[in-house]
Amino acid sequence: MRPWFAFDRLDRYALRLIAGPLALALLALLLAQLLERLLRLFDLAASAGAQPSIVLVMAATLVPHYLGLALPMAFTAAIFMAAARMCDDNELDVMLVTGRSIARITAPYFVLAVLLAMFSLYLYGQLQPLARYGYNVVVNRVLQTGWDSRVEENRFVDIGQGVTFTADVIGNDGKSLRGVFMEQRDASGEDILTAAQGRLVPTPEGLRMRFEDGLVLRVSDAPKEDGTAISLSRFVHGATERDFSPKAEPLAERGGSVREQTLAELWHNMHQNGYQTKPAAEFHNRLARAFIFPLLPLLALPLGMASKRGRRTPGVVFATVALLGLDHALQLGTSLGQSGRLPPAAAVWTPFVVFAALSIWIFRRSLAWPGDNPVLRAVMAIEALIDRTRTRANRRTVRAS
Repeated sequence: MRPWFAFDRLDRYALRLIAGPLALALLALLLAQLLERLLRLFDLAASAGAQPSIVLVMAATLVPHYLGLALPMAFTAAIFMAAARMCDDNELDVMLVTGRSIARITAPYFVLAVLLAMFSLYLYGQLQPLARYGYNVVVNRVLQTGWDSRVEENRFVDIGQGVTFTADVIGNDGKSLRGVFMEQRDASGEDILTAAQGRLVPTPEGLRMRFEDGLVLRVSDAPKEDGTAISLSRFVHGATERDFSPKAEPLAERGGSVREQTLAELWHNMHQNGYQTKPAAEFHNRLARAFIFPLLPLLALPLGMASKRGRRTPGVVFATVALLGLDHALQLGTSLGQSGRLPPAAAVWTPFVVFAALSIWIFRRSLAWPGDNPVLRAVMAIEALIDRTRTRANRRTVRAS
C-alpha cells in the first residue's frame, strides 16, 4: 500500500490549481505595495538631485520586505480560490465520494506550506536584514548626492581641501551656475578663479566643474626668478580636475538595529550579558511569522469550500481580517516584548497560539460537513437575526397602520 502522504494525480492537480492564483496574487500584492512606495522614492531622489535610475535600486532592496508581507496573504488567497474552483466544478464532491477525506485533500497544500515556512525562515532570518541594511546604504548615498541643493546663492561654502566656493545664481537643476568664484589654497600658493558661467558635469571620475569666460589669478608663496609672484590668465573654456562629489557621511555598520540582524545574530545577542529583550522579541517575531504557513491551509480550505453555498464573501472577509489582526498583534507583541513590559516569548507567541487554535477549530468543525464551518454558521445566524428583526418591524408597522 502507498503511504497516505505519497503524491498522486489529484495532489498534483491540486497544486496546479494553486500555482496560477498564488503567482497572480503575489505579483498583485507586491506591485500594490511597491507602487505606493515608489512615489515616495521618486520624491526622495528628485529632492536630492539623484538619477531616477537609483529608484529602481532602492525598490529592489525593498522586495524582500514586501515579499514577507505579501506571501502569507497570497498563499491564503490562492488556497481559497483553488478550493472554490473545486467546489464550483463539483470536483470536491467527486473526491469525497471516492473516499478522499478533507484532511487528505489538504495534504499537498500542507506540504507546500511547510516548504514556504522553510523559505520564510531564510527570508525573515537572512535576506530581509541584509536587504534592509542595503536599502539604508542606498538612501544614504542618495541623500549625499544633491550637495548643490544645500548651497545658497551668494554665500561662501567651504567644500574641503582648502577650496572655498560660491555662485551668484544657481539654476533650478542645481548644476547650472552663473557668477562663479572659487578659491583654492595649497602648499605652494593660492588660486582664485572667476567665471561668467559654470556647470557641474557627472563623469566616471566624479562631478567635474566646467567653466566659460573666466580668469585665473595665481599667487605663489615663492616668487619666480624674475621676482614676480602673481600670474593672470584668461580662458574661454576651462575645467577643474577637482571632484565636486560630496563625501558621503559614514554609515554605521550593519547590526545597529535588531531589524538588521540575522536570526543567528539575534540568537547570539539575546543571550549576551544576560537575557536581552530587544533581540529576543525580534527573534520570536520572525519565527512566529515563518511558522504561520502550516496553519493557513487549515483556515483557507474550509472557507473556500463554503463558496459552494454561495457564501464566498464572508470567507474572504474573515480570512483578511484574521491575517491582518495577526500581523498587528505580532507587531504589538514584539513592541511589548522589546520594551520589557511583557516576556518576549509570551508577548509574541500568545497571538500566534490564538490564531492556531482558531484555524484548527475551523478546520476540525468542517470535517464532518464539507462546506460548513463556524464562520458560515455565524454569518447565517446573524442574517437570520436581521431577518427576524425586519419581520417584526414590518408587522408592527402593519398593525400600527
